[in-house]
Amino acid sequence: MFFARGFLYATLLKKYYPLHDFYGDKNHFLLDNYHIFQKLFHVILTIAKNQGYSMKKISLLSIIIVLFASCGSKQEKLNPTVEKITESVYASGIIKSKNQYQVFATVNGLIEEIFIKEGGLVKTGDSILRIQNLSSELNAANAKLAADLASFNTNGDRLNELKTNIDFAKTKLKNDSILFERQKNLWAQQIGTKNEFEQRELAYKNSLANYKTAILRYNDSKKQLDFSAQQAKNNLSISNSIKSDFIVRSETNGRLYSLLKEKGEMLTPQTPIAVIGDENNFILELQVDEYDITKIKLGQKIIVSLDSYKGQTFEAEVTKINTIMNERTRSFLIMAEFSIKPPVIYPNLSVEANIVIQSKDNALTIPRNYLVNDSFVLNEKNEKIKIAIGLMDYKKVEVLNGISSSDFILKPEK
Repeated sequence: MFFARGFLYATLLKKYYPLHDFYGDKNHFLLDNYHIFQKLFHVILTIAKNQGYSMKKISLLSIIIVLFASCGSKQEKLNPTVEKITESVYASGIIKSKNQYQVFATVNGLIEEIFIKEGGLVKTGDSILRIQNLSSELNAANAKLAADLASFNTNGDRLNELKTNIDFAKTKLKNDSILFERQKNLWAQQIGTKNEFEQRELAYKNSLANYKTAILRYNDSKKQLDFSAQQAKNNLSISNSIKSDFIVRSETNGRLYSLLKEKGEMLTPQTPIAVIGDENNFILELQVDEYDITKIKLGQKIIVSLDSYKGQTFEAEVTKINTIMNERTRSFLIMAEFSIKPPVIYPNLSVEANIVIQSKDNALTIPRNYLVNDSFVLNEKNEKIKIAIGLMDYKKVEVLNGISSSDFILKPEK
């Protein structure tokens, strides 16, 4: 209890008589501030008498308070050190599987069947699930029937009948043509009557017209049937395409990392179904503050740390810099790939990274908290010395000139 009160009194004295009242140059305060300690001991004596302490206890209490007060007067100092320093830019982000994407359906409906389990491997085009839709299946069946019918008509009896009509008209034309030529020759020799000649001529012309009409009818009918057949095929393709929309397929080779829906649940085109990505290749998506983005270059080395691997670091390399800023976060997205990666990785793991800008092996450095106004330090006489700084990390800064490794500098008081 006695010692506890001693420390309590010392704390109260330091509160009401700040240290700068006791310390002259902060190194020889006992000699340089004798009148201050007279005041201090007078206060101690008054408090101690009120508590009924003996002179022996009062002397011991004074020693405790002086020692306690003098402990606070020591100001930290050090020499600059020569060591390696690396300047880097901090970034944070997540790990993603290469080609990772969210799967969406293009139609509404209930999940009828799921073909791939979560965590399973998939290939491009593999079916993930089927969405129930009876009407699309019926429409596809009807379209197939119409296409089959159109195909049958194209190759069926109607065109054959028209072909027969053409052949008949052609034969009749040939026959009427021969008779007409014969009658024409006879009429030239004044054999026969003019009426017979005109009848043969008329028959020939009628046969010629019928032959041409038969060909036109065949061509028109064929065009109509071909058009109907093609239209039916198109309708079938559309129906099959719509039907295929009810089968959700993978767009890449990889792993189905997450399945977000279960059988029987309702799907809409706005609802994500699953997450698929590359099985073995991973990338880093990092956010870099706009203040630092001009320092980032392709190919720069990145030191990566993960919460999943405490105390370990891994290496990556900048592979892409997105050139548009996110206005909400005031940051830029950069992409990186591991050069030395963890043995086991999963998508969406959080990471912290330091992008190495430059480094120097034999740099004169001081702790950053020894800087005053970013360009000064305090010497042993508590005087400001201007320095030029170079590389800087989150703990220390390089000193280019102004002090040497043999100079002592003081830590500024807060």
